[in-house]
Amino acid sequence: MQRRDMVLGLAGLAGTAALGRAAAAQATGWKPDRPLRLIVTFPPGGVMDICGRLGAELLSQALEQPVVVENRAGAGGNVGALAAAQAAPDGYTILLGSPAILGVNPVLYPRSGVDASKDFVPLGTIGEVANILSVIPRRVRATTLQELIAEAKRRPLLYGSVGNGSSSHFAGATFLRMAGIEATHVPYRGSAPLVTAMLAGEVDFGFDSTATSTPHIRSGAFRALAASTTRRASALPEVPTMEEAGLPGYDVGLWTGLFVHRATPAPVVAALRQAMAKGRGPEFEEKLRRAYVDPLVVPEAELDRWTAESAAKWAGVARDLKLEAD
Repeated sequence: MQRRDMVLGLAGLAGTAALGRAAAAQATGWKPDRPLRLIVTFPPGGVMDICGRLGAELLSQALEQPVVVENRAGAGGNVGALAAAQAAPDGYTILLGSPAILGVNPVLYPRSGVDASKDFVPLGTIGEVANILSVIPRRVRATTLQELIAEAKRRPLLYGSVGNGSSSHFAGATFLRMAGIEATHVPYRGSAPLVTAMLAGEVDFGFDSTATSTPHIRSGAFRALAASTTRRASALPEVPTMEEAGLPGYDVGLWTGLFVHRATPAPVVAALRQAMAKGRGPEFEEKLRRAYVDPLVVPEAELDRWTAESAAKWAGVARDLKLEAD
């Protein structure tokens, strides 16, 4: 499924905010009368947390109720997913989801009591973050993806990720498989340790998000070769996608979205979906881009199928890699 940019002017099409909210309430018969909470499955400060807080702000404005962000980190996001699954399915608890939480965690934690791909339904997508394949200039001579592939065929290489089962691990493993090469995977516990290791020259190349690698690419400490998404990252428009660099069909973008429990009443899901869609606009998109996140909108008619296909793809890769929980 091809991803697509936000069509500017949604706010104008929706009319005034008050009319939009009234229409949503009338159409669905549900409007929240108390604060909501949004569970973010990672610690504060990272790109996932930023996406969650922007999503909470969007819903809060559209619904005229506070949306409180609750960070519940641990087990690759499974701690927060379990908390959301155990909450009352009334629309007042929302989960910030990703393909790793939906697709990878059910493989890593099959007896955890939660399977996000089955237990939740999507309200809408927020944005997409590219993992950038960067090499360390003092360790690698390659200036293009094809040169890196040739270099990997000549000698052993080390590559770093932000952790076992992470999107950057998936980006690296998919790259190796599609390019027909081998490299030793060195997992770190997050972006900060990976970036520190890359700056120290501990690995030859790494996959890290635009949010944390862009400054080092611009400084020349990292040499960016390709982005993991099907469209170029707006933060690094000069960096080609993997497809453009010579790997057709490559797509390992990390997207984020909002979800509620599958048992949530249909009118409540409809109202939350309408609020999320009508709350978007150019200002929201600009806030995402300032955080190195590219806006992503999947039409509501395609949303359920799109998220299910994404989860299934990531689950398949997790099984192929024989991933196990750390």
